[in-house]
Amino acid sequence: MNNSQIINTILIVFGGGFLIYAIAADNAHAYFKIVGLIVIMLGLYRATNLWVATKDDHKEDENKE
Repeated sequence: MNNSQIINTILIVFGGGFLIYAIAADNAHAYFKIVGLIVIMLGLYRATNLWVATKDDHKEDENKE
């Protein structure tokens, strides 16, 4: 699970980097914006799927004690 969180964070950061570059650069191609947005959305999608899958883990821990 921890590796998945790291991958999601890296995807979100790289996507943000692409978008920041595309906004800051004068002659950046539009594909940088598209790729940046897709990478951010992929990272967010993976992260929310992980959050939904593990949202009730704390309840199981309380029941064991």
